Amino acid sequence: MSDSEEEESPDRQLKLVVLGDGTTGKTSLATRFAQETFGKQYKQTIGLDFFLKRILLPGNLNITLQVWDVGGQTIGGKMLDKYIYGAQGILLVYDITNGQSFENLEDWYNVVKKVNEESETQPLVALVGNKIDLEHMRTVKADKHQRFCQENNFSSHFVSAKTGDSVFLCFQRIAADILGIKLNKAELEQSQGEVEQLNLNCC
Repeated sequence: MSDSEEEESPDRQLKLVVLGDGTTGKTSLATRFAQETFGKQYKQTIGLDFFLKRILLPGNLNITLQVWDVGGQTIGGKMLDKYIYGAQGILLVYDITNGQSFENLEDWYNVVKKVNEESETQPLVALVGNKIDLEHMRTVKADKHQRFCQENNFSSHFVSAKTGDSVFLCFQRIAADILGIKLNKAELEQSQGEVEQLNLNCC
C-alpha cells in the first residue's frame, strides 16, 4: 500500500507484539483484550497467535490493533526477528508471582533492540506485570518494576488477564502513546468503568 492510500483509509493499524516467557499469561492477556474472555486451561502458544481489535481513541479516531502473541519458547527461534520487525509497540509481559519471568525480560528486550538497531523509528515498549489478582503471592516488587521502566524508558502497566482489571486500559494507553495522544483522566476512568461493567456482567 502506498503512503497516499494509507492516508485515505479511515482506520489506522498498529502492530503490537506481546513478548515474554511461557505461562506469564500473554495469550490470556491478548484474548481478554480482543475477545473479552479468559480461558482457564493453560495451552502453550506454538509460534504465533494473532488478534485484531478495533478501539476508539479521542478525536473519534478508529484504530485497529493487530496483537501478535508470540510463543514463550520462541526466544531463540529464527522467526522471532520477523515477528518483531515493524511493530509500533512491544509489550514485555511477566508474571508478578514469578521472579524468573521478570529477569528473563532482559533477554526478550535485547532481541527487540537487535531487530531495531537499523531502524529509524523505535517501537514504544511497555512493561506489563500480569496476574495482579495474585497480589498476595507477588515476588517481583513494584519498585523493581518501576526501576526497569525508568532505566529503559518503558511505559508501566499492571493488569490481570483473569479478572480483566486494567487490560483494556493498558492497550488503550499504549495505542495513545504510540500516536502521541494524551488521554485525560475522564477518558481513562471511562474505559476503566467499561471494564468494571464487563466484570459485573460476566460473573
